[in-house]
Amino acid sequence: MKLNPQEQLRVIRRGAVEILLEEELVRKLGRGKPLRVKAGFDPTAPDLHLGHTVLIQKMKQFQELGHEVIFLIGDFTGMIGDPSGRVETRKPLTRAEVAKNAETYKEQIFKILDCGKTRIEFNSRWIGKMGAAALIELSAKYTVARMLEREDFKMRYQGQQSISIHEFLYPLVQGYDSVALEADVDLGGTDQRFNLLIGRELQREYGQEPQVVLTMPLLEGTDGVQKMSKSLNNYIGISEPPEEIFGKMMSISDELMWRYAELLSDKDWREIQRLRDGAAAGAGQPMEFKKSLAHEIVSRFHSREAADSARDYFVERHQKRSVPKNIRKQFPPPGRKWICELLVELEFARSKSEARRLVAQGAVKVDGKTVTDVDFEFQGKIHRVLEVGKTRIAQVEGGP
Repeated sequence: MKLNPQEQLRVIRRGAVEILLEEELVRKLGRGKPLRVKAGFDPTAPDLHLGHTVLIQKMKQFQELGHEVIFLIGDFTGMIGDPSGRVETRKPLTRAEVAKNAETYKEQIFKILDCGKTRIEFNSRWIGKMGAAALIELSAKYTVARMLEREDFKMRYQGQQSISIHEFLYPLVQGYDSVALEADVDLGGTDQRFNLLIGRELQREYGQEPQVVLTMPLLEGTDGVQKMSKSLNNYIGISEPPEEIFGKMMSISDELMWRYAELLSDKDWREIQRLRDGAAAGAGQPMEFKKSLAHEIVSRFHSREAADSARDYFVERHQKRSVPKNIRKQFPPPGRKWICELLVELEFARSKSEARRLVAQGAVKVDGKTVTDVDFEFQGKIHRVLEVGKTRIAQVEGGP
């Protein structure tokens, strides 16, 4: 996409909370060379939700503008534990946990980003090789007083809550990532502002031009109040079944819908604003736009066909309040059958790897009980009903 700096800036501004400094970004864009744009993600959990994809959508916009995008997996920083917003020391992850989660991230991000144009990096590549002398040199470039300016550290210090020394290393190591990658632009949520600005300072210290910092809002969950989080059960996971994603999208308020559209949709923002203004004036139907947005999100993470099916199910089940005729399947007694293999045969999953994820997410039930063991075997003489989510239900022929 060939756009002049001001046209690019209009795209980049969409949904952003802050661009520090905007004039620096315009100057960098004006050079006519692709910028090196990075965003870091600590693999602290195996699955991504829509809140995580706010940054990835912004990366996609930069990618479409012709810039180099770096998806940085913080496999080293993930073992330290990000103290941002924490009132106590975060339990660090093991190397095995981080590696396992990082692999699932690599699978999921390419549902949004262009695989052929995305550079994936792991910060253990440079931090893992940093010796004690280099780490001490890095630590000498920032003071404890400056660290305590950070709000969460300040609150814990004033409240006499413990702060471990390694937590001070986290923002320094994250900032050094920008030095190692020579980043032109660094993306992060508003909770990462302090860490991103340290990246600017460290680049100056190491003789580099400081990066531009762009912060994005933290997406509210389906409750419309708290930040989207698995622990609060207000999340929409991108690997959830299509009907679950569609239904959760339809459950959000009309006001929150427009915020989701701004941060997550590929639709032109001017068109979204026009529709929003029309709805406010009573000339539009928010329900229809919400269904369109839900369809777009499901298509992105599954397929257009899956989105069509999820929309039809929602209309039949929740608007017409009827039970779709294809909600149930009957199948002959399978003998002993590996659950993942059976899910694929019944077309409840597109692949065995997807079936494994469904089991791991607790989306699969046998005779009303959740299956959590991916090695579980369905036995036709013992088991009768297999369910995935609310819509994919099959029963053994001749069963109850």
